[in-house]
Amino acid sequence: MEELTDLFIEFQRVEKSASPRTLRNYSQALVAFERFFKEEEFPGWKNATPDHFRAYLYQMMQQDMARSTIRLHFSALRSFYKFLVHRHGLAKSPLTDVQLPKLERKLPVVLNQKQVIELLEAPLNAPLPKQAPPWLPLRDAAILELFYSTGMRLAELAALNVEDIGDEVIRVVGKGSKERIVPVGSYALAAVQKYRSAAGHHAGPLFISKLKKRLSTKSIGDLLKKYLADTSIPFHVTPHKLRHSFATHLLDNGADLRSVQELLGHSSLSTTQIYTHVSKQRLRESYDKAHPRAK
Repeated sequence: MEELTDLFIEFQRVEKSASPRTLRNYSQALVAFERFFKEEEFPGWKNATPDHFRAYLYQMMQQDMARSTIRLHFSALRSFYKFLVHRHGLAKSPLTDVQLPKLERKLPVVLNQKQVIELLEAPLNAPLPKQAPPWLPLRDAAILELFYSTGMRLAELAALNVEDIGDEVIRVVGKGSKERIVPVGSYALAAVQKYRSAAGHHAGPLFISKLKKRLSTKSIGDLLKKYLADTSIPFHVTPHKLRHSFATHLLDNGADLRSVQELLGHSSLSTTQIYTHVSKQRLRESYDKAHPRAK
């Protein structure tokens, strides 16, 4: 029994180059399943049945274990049994027929439109740091405007080049090197033009540092944190929350789901559908607040 688990961990370490964290997770999951049984009752890894794993799953759910944790444990167990099937002659994994609980889908946190405007105006209202070029606030304002105007991912925005900006659209290279053309609002286009004119920047990476190098994703995330501190927004805001806000505000104002999917660069409509739940929730909150007989 111990020999099989040791061989599996060694296989993951040597042949799969698994990280120390992954190896630790795998080991903990295997040990936890063994401990679920009293020593004399453990059937052995090759004799375990789907019912054994269903009983284990039931116990985990009775203990109110997070579904993400449950799925992580079972992912390790599935990998172990895949190893037994391919390397140690097991005919079939007993986990094939075990259904796991779906992950809870947490609704994204979004800014309201007033909060968005406050954040977008923050760079131009902040004092200019010492030795900073005068165009720096204009660059930061353009970054925030472009985030909210297009719903781009952080990595997508950081990778933009000057030539990607068109008259009313922008070329975005997304996940899997897939390109998409995204409309850009007049406020964002004007902000980008002001920044480029002030910086005398006409080619290469769109957003640059004072040393004229492309801004990294970390630098962009840090500047968002800096400006957030100058606002009254009471929660942490990331570039992805601006993306959430972009999608939710479009749906709030009548955009159809397929169009939002295209704008976000989602390959599956189901990924985009979570924003309809946010939009409906906001509608319900507005109704409850405004209607005299809502409650």
